[in-house]
Amino acid sequence: MAPSPPAAREVAAHLSRSDPVLARVIRAVGARPLPSRGAGFPTLAQAIIYQQISGAAGDAILRRLRRAYGRRGFPPATWFAAVSPGVLRAAGVSPQKMRYLRDLGRRVASGRLDLRRLPRQTDQEVVESLTAVKGIGEWTAQMYLIFSLHRPDVIPSGDLGVRKAVGKAWKYAVVPAPRTVERHARAWVPYRSHAAYYLWRSL
Repeated sequence: MAPSPPAAREVAAHLSRSDPVLARVIRAVGARPLPSRGAGFPTLAQAIIYQQISGAAGDAILRRLRRAYGRRGFPPATWFAAVSPGVLRAAGVSPQKMRYLRDLGRRVASGRLDLRRLPRQTDQEVVESLTAVKGIGEWTAQMYLIFSLHRPDVIPSGDLGVRKAVGKAWKYAVVPAPRTVERHARAWVPYRSHAAYYLWRSL
């Protein structure tokens, strides 16, 4: 049986001892656990849908997709694998995202991407499994690791929000580069996911 995750206060105390600047950030936002965004096919499909569009636009596309599916819940992978392009187009899905969603649906429906295995894979294996899907990059895979699988030690150093928060907390004149974030993050092991979450909240 896997050990239970540490309590939010325990993680906050460890990070605060490890990094006095991050300690100030944590005091400002309060000790909090990592939130959950759910896991599985719907989470990944919705991550693709919401890429580079507003939340309202993404919500509208989801409503139209659910109407097209005609049943309760989010359409399953088998539906996306078989649905005609015209149905997705009518829902407002762009041609590029249409290819991404159909690729994801086909991989999950065929078992080439077994989402049930991801919790047993290492962080790197999860990233490799997910980024094999068209339209899923390293950032999306890292968000899945943090908020769906609750992996405690992922550092999305290229994320603009994390970089801006590091720049603000450490008083950089410009937004720091990912390698600068990674240098700071050495002090946050083994809770870099939690540190990133506190940094996002600080904005």
